[in-house]
Amino acid sequence: MPEPRFNLGSTFATPGALQAMNRTGDDVTSFLVRHLRGDWGDLEEHDRRENEYSLTHDLRLLSAYHLKDGTKVWVITEADRSATIVLLPSEY
Repeated sequence: MPEPRFNLGSTFATPGALQAMNRTGDDVTSFLVRHLRGDWGDLEEHDRRENEYSLTHDLRLLSAYHLKDGTKVWVITEADRSATIVLLPSEY
């Protein structure tokens, strides 16, 4: 398994994201692990390249994943790696 590529810091999830995952049976941990290992999910290639750049330049990291019912969730890690949040795009 790939090693973690950065620190998540404190982790949070919004009520909307938690409700959506409870509804579908998806596990928030699986998305956090994918994000931590650099599996950016359902991003365009230019966004993937931006994340790779951001890893070495201490910028914000963004991943996008889809739940079993197609609902999109974002995972965002702050530039200083102090916190990571799982949220619905509409909650941004």
